[in-house]
Amino acid sequence: GHGNHKENSPFLNNLEAGKGGDYYDKNLALFEEELDIRPKVSSLLGKLVNYTNLTQGVKEHEEAESADGSKKKVSKSPSMGTLMGVYLPCMQNIFGVILFLRLTWMVGMAGVLQSFLIVLLCCCCTMLTTISMSAIATNGVVPAGGSYFMISRSLGPEFGGAVGLCFYLGTTFAGAMYILGAIEILLTYIVPQAAIFHPSGAHDASSAMLNNMRVYGTVFLLLMAVVVFVGVKYVNKFASLFLACVVISILSIYAGAIKSIFDPPEFPICMLGNRTLSRDQFDVCAKTIVKDNITMGSKLWELFCHNTNLTTENCDEYFLLNNVTEIAGIPGAASGILKDNLWSNYLEKGEILEKAHHPSIEAASQKNNLHLYVLSDIATSFMVLVGIFFPSVTGIMAGSNRSGDLKDAQKSIPVGTILAIVTTSLVYFSCVLLFGACIEGVVLRDKYGDAVNKNLVVGTLSWPSPWVIVIGSFFSTCGAGLQSLTGAPRLLQAIAKDNIIPFLWVFGHGKANGEPTWALLLTALIAELGILIASLDMVAPILSMFFLMCYLFVNLACAVQTLLRTPNWRPRFKYYHWALSFLGMSICLALMFISSWYYALVAMLIAGMIYKYIEYQGAEKEWGDGIRGLSLSAARYALLRLEEGPPHTKNWRPQLLVLLKLDEDLHVKYPRLLTFASQLKAGKGLTIIGSVIQGNFLETYGEAQAAEQTIKNMMDIEKVKGFCQVVVANKVREGIAHLIQSCGLGGMKHNTVVLGWPYGWRQSEDPRSWKTFIGTVRCTTAAHLALLVPKNVSFYPSNHERYNEGNIDVWWIVHDGGMLMLLPFLLKQHKVWRKCKMRIFTVAQMDDNSIQMKKDLATFLYQLRIEAEVEVVEMQYFSYFYSTTVISQHILTSELL
Repeated sequence: GHGNHKENSPFLNNLEAGKGGDYYDKNLALFEEELDIRPKVSSLLGKLVNYTNLTQGVKEHEEAESADGSKKKVSKSPSMGTLMGVYLPCMQNIFGVILFLRLTWMVGMAGVLQSFLIVLLCCCCTMLTTISMSAIATNGVVPAGGSYFMISRSLGPEFGGAVGLCFYLGTTFAGAMYILGAIEILLTYIVPQAAIFHPSGAHDASSAMLNNMRVYGTVFLLLMAVVVFVGVKYVNKFASLFLACVVISILSIYAGAIKSIFDPPEFPICMLGNRTLSRDQFDVCAKTIVKDNITMGSKLWELFCHNTNLTTENCDEYFLLNNVTEIAGIPGAASGILKDNLWSNYLEKGEILEKAHHPSIEAASQKNNLHLYVLSDIATSFMVLVGIFFPSVTGIMAGSNRSGDLKDAQKSIPVGTILAIVTTSLVYFSCVLLFGACIEGVVLRDKYGDAVNKNLVVGTLSWPSPWVIVIGSFFSTCGAGLQSLTGAPRLLQAIAKDNIIPFLWVFGHGKANGEPTWALLLTALIAELGILIASLDMVAPILSMFFLMCYLFVNLACAVQTLLRTPNWRPRFKYYHWALSFLGMSICLALMFISSWYYALVAMLIAGMIYKYIEYQGAEKEWGDGIRGLSLSAARYALLRLEEGPPHTKNWRPQLLVLLKLDEDLHVKYPRLLTFASQLKAGKGLTIIGSVIQGNFLETYGEAQAAEQTIKNMMDIEKVKGFCQVVVANKVREGIAHLIQSCGLGGMKHNTVVLGWPYGWRQSEDPRSWKTFIGTVRCTTAAHLALLVPKNVSFYPSNHERYNEGNIDVWWIVHDGGMLMLLPFLLKQHKVWRKCKMRIFTVAQMDDNSIQMKKDLATFLYQLRIEAEVEVVEMQYFSYFYSTTVISQHILTSELL
């Protein structure tokens, strides 16, 4: 009878149906009835190709937001290659202010060898992180939003949120650091006369400088925030210009180093004995000058002796005893200065920079002349320098953050980022070597170039002029600051839109074209905190912490996914290994604690709090994350370990199977059974709540599910931590037998059955109730399980009651292996029963020595470490009670009186 269907049957490829037919586009069906809901293979494939990794709704949301502002965004296909899209942005983000302002000083303090070690550590850390990041980035289509999306989609919302916020805070503080760097260049080397605060005495130079930084920093920050607010597109237009500044500056360093081999630049340093003098206070480097044939004291003499007529009564003793000499600030690469600069030379705060092995005679120096020397402004050590240098290797995420604009993200991100890291690392290594080989150690250690007339130390080496680097680094630093202030709010907006951290939702909103306004405001406020710290050397370790936290999580993500062999983990990038990720993770952790352990603890605390907060808020995001897989693997491993042998008697504790009765409306009949179970367990061990529904499984499946839900709700109320199992069976007795046999899994099996006492079994004509009870008792005995039958369970105390007095009586009549002793002890762990006393009654036969028995029992209890009163009851009073109580050797109904 298929003939009448012929005209529109989808299985017959006829043209009458045409494109307008009902069934067009739909033939991925098994039955004819499904034809209108199953799509055709071709159209399904068409949809799959446009797949993105974005969660449901985000793409539509973004398109809706950008619809009115910029329609052309949607149509523009991603077209960036590796060079423009990944390599250059990464280079631009990695090369930063530290290279120009602090690298020479670092080489001077740590020496060339330890500086190599610092650069190597930091670059290894970022290289290993890049390998992990490449694996994550090439595992599926990475949406725009970069690092945050990568981690939250592969490690779950908790880690994603923690990493995202760490990365956000790091980027924000980086913005603050760049602004501070730009102002340091501006006020120290470009226009020193623009300073607002001037040192009043000789000793508060640093605090005046810090206040200048705070004022100018805030102004700069406001300006940049306005620029970002008005137009992000301008920032991106100038990005290449800023990169050009950096490249030209670096080239000028190389050019200067090469030129210094045969023609070192003239930057003489004035030394008094072996101490370096600050050059900006005098011009001639000599004690005396000849003027009109008269020898008189120079400006230097005047500064140290407070006169010019060469009298010595109130001269500085050190000044009189030592010679003034001039040495070359930049001896050049051929001078062999490298061997002096190989070893470290760490200084305490306020120490004078001295040149080793330079002739000098030790003498006391006057305190008020200290400002004439070049002093060390902070205490340095290997650890401090690691924290200050690390920001100059961050910025590896720049490529993956643009993943939306790349033509082939899966190829470009690994190649571009790794090339960028190799390039920048080579530049850092070569710079360390060149600085050590070309520049006098005293000048290297001089952070602000006081000895070389307030010139930027790197500038003194560069060719054709120091101004190339000063101006170049100023512009590139400003550009980097702008970029941080552009990137950070967008990241915050992405996190806020995901709605995993509810209190951030406000930052998801922005202007009509989707630019984040509120997020920019928060970013500016946090950056202002960094600017109020005002010292580049204090801000750098803070952002190192946050970036290191972020990188640590990236490595963790990759290692966890690889070790768990998650089915979804199939990165295009093949050159990763869990051991590399693990090594990267360890280096991150080590660097955090090396650079400053207290910041590290604070950063971990912040990340941990974010993690717990998202977990507590119950992130309802199902992104198929790796951590869920981790708990599954751990559970399986633990269960398999449990299988290895029966538990030792010492470890025995009741693992309960509580058999609950439900009434006709599927409500729990005796909820106090659950209360009792929770008091007995106090959160330890296994509790399974079982119940049997009479009927046929196919018909009563829904009922079983409803019953399970009811029981779970009841368990929540009574604070029972455990599992619930509802069985459908034709007979209740059979169902209970099945539960007793098959509950639990592997080593996690119950060893104790808790069963309610059958009430009214004498009155009811239905013999089923007591037969069920006795059947259950027999099953339990056959299975060698312990049995607890609480009678009058509805009179038991609830979890909110407290007993301040009272006894728990134990009638110890049948030898049961000490279980009866254990139960009251376990109950007393719970706060309801804590204050109760324990009494133990045992029975003496006519011919027993009851006094001896009492002693033995007391000793036994003492050895069991259980505190209880002991009573021995003589048999004749007890015989009637005994006969009714003992049903069989194994079954014991303990009444709690």
